[in-house]
Amino acid sequence: MRQASDDAAGERADAARNRARLLEAAAELVAERGAEHVTMHEVAQAAGVGKGTLFRRFGDRTGLLLALLDDAEAEFHEVYTSGPPPLGPGAPASERLAAFGCALIARITDEADLGAALARQVPLERRHGSNVGGAFHDHVVSLLREAGAAGDHDMLAHALLAWTNFETMDYLRDECQVAAARLQATWVDLVRGVTGTDAG
Repeated sequence: MRQASDDAAGERADAARNRARLLEAAAELVAERGAEHVTMHEVAQAAGVGKGTLFRRFGDRTGLLLALLDDAEAEFHEVYTSGPPPLGPGAPASERLAAFGCALIARITDEADLGAALARQVPLERRHGSNVGGAFHDHVVSLLREAGAAGDHDMLAHALLAWTNFETMDYLRDECQVAAARLQATWVDLVRGVTGTDAG
């Protein structure tokens, strides 16, 4: 039994090392060339594994991008869940919600933001269903509930976050020349209207 257990532990350790190597190779390529230009073949080649290994590990290119996105968003998740107010705990819920959306919009409109660059390459339905998308939604639901907003918190969270979709933000910024500050001010207006408070 001990031999079987040791073998299984060794296999898990090998799998973890392989995954880390693949993600490191993918992250380096994304940093060099941009997420939109990186292919599965190039990642496998850079990591020194067969392309089949890469597909078995992540399913498809979107699965790989989502794994990279989880890593890229870890710092932001830490900031909005346990960092200083008003983005983190310690401020009124409506102020935290206003700060959260403004931070998202600042990142979306920042060409250098890795998380935004990766998420842009993920189809809308996969993005919304991802760990990151779920965390954003749950956070907004929690703040709406804490702020005492009337209505269906789950649906209101979807409605608010729809404003921060890349498709909407990119159209308004690129085609309509709307400044990031105006996009953020509109988010704050939405939060005021939904929560019935002065979001700051």
